[in-house]
Amino acid sequence: MLNRDNTLKKEIPVFFSSDDNYIPFLDVAIASLIENASKSYTYRIIILNTGISAENIAKVKQNERPGFSVEFLDISTALTNVRAYFKNVYHFSIVTYYRLFISSLFPQYDKIIYLDCDLVVTGDISELYNTEMGENIIAAVPDQNVKNVEAFRRYIEIAISVDPEKYINAGVLLINLDAFRKNEIEKKLVRLMTAFNFDLVDPDQAYINYLCKNKIHFLPNGWNKIPTELPCEGKKNIVHYALYKKPWQYDDVIDGEYFWQYAKNSPFCEEILQRKAAFGEKEKRAKEASAIDIVVHADKIAASDYTFSKKL
Repeated sequence: MLNRDNTLKKEIPVFFSSDDNYIPFLDVAIASLIENASKSYTYRIIILNTGISAENIAKVKQNERPGFSVEFLDISTALTNVRAYFKNVYHFSIVTYYRLFISSLFPQYDKIIYLDCDLVVTGDISELYNTEMGENIIAAVPDQNVKNVEAFRRYIEIAISVDPEKYINAGVLLINLDAFRKNEIEKKLVRLMTAFNFDLVDPDQAYINYLCKNKIHFLPNGWNKIPTELPCEGKKNIVHYALYKKPWQYDDVIDGEYFWQYAKNSPFCEEILQRKAAFGEKEKRAKEASAIDIVVHADKIAASDYTFSKKL
């Protein structure tokens, strides 16, 4: 696509990872991104997966329009040797690991954006892409939840060997793929997973924080605002429903209205509403019990002798 002066528009690659279960929320995220993105660029939106139904793919591709392409890439074959080491832990699905292999899957790119599916983009995503990173490997927002939970702080500091104040949430990443490759992050990741297979409460996020430590450009939390009362730093560009309460399950989620603003026009809206109606007291009790269990688990890992800090 050309600009008014007949020059090609710069392409911005944006990656997601999903499975069929999260497709409705992926659709909402993509719709919000497209509505608020600057039209001075073109956007290649790529969904990494290991199998999604043709029906769901067709629905999500309805988001395509001039300047915005939506592609699904099945990376099953590329992950054959390491997929057995991916773990479903609490609310972390194995699909979150896929972002760690973008550097080798897409050698043509030197910088990309990665986004989780459980968010809405309320600002211009091109502004994130144009952030100056220097030689840092990633740009991200320090996690706004862990610093206020003592068990998580111990887990991060003692087990992962990272400063809790600098521990980033990996749901919104600007990745300098040149630096990612130069620092051999993918190679180091595979070694850690296959040689040690650590017990972790946030598996791939812990690896990202450990491997990119001291090479992170920290962003204001407006680029990854979780639903808490913490003040927003700058403009609220991305609302990330990263805690256990999701707006498609609970009524009292802070900033939940942003999700429904885009969900109401989604081809998955009826399915989302049906899922919410089916999420009753039994499911809420189970999820709340899991939220408590993750804190206990974090403390257990911190007290273990088999951690990053003690084995590496």
